[in-house]
Amino acid sequence: MEGNSRRLTRSRDNRVIAGVCGGIGNYFNIDPVIVRILWLLAFFGAGAGLLAYIIAWLVIPEDE
Repeated sequence: MEGNSRRLTRSRDNRVIAGVCGGIGNYFNIDPVIVRILWLLAFFGAGAGLLAYIIAWLVIPEDE
């Protein structure tokens, strides 16, 4: 059965640093600016945003 599968990838077109937020925004079909704001809140609020971003940068593959 062949379906319409989505893959989480880092965006090449919508990137500021590594394309992580752009890729997550594309995957969930939301504006990447909202994702960037959430990353900033996680960074300043809980302090884990930077570490989570770096891990996502390493784990999520880039667009083909």
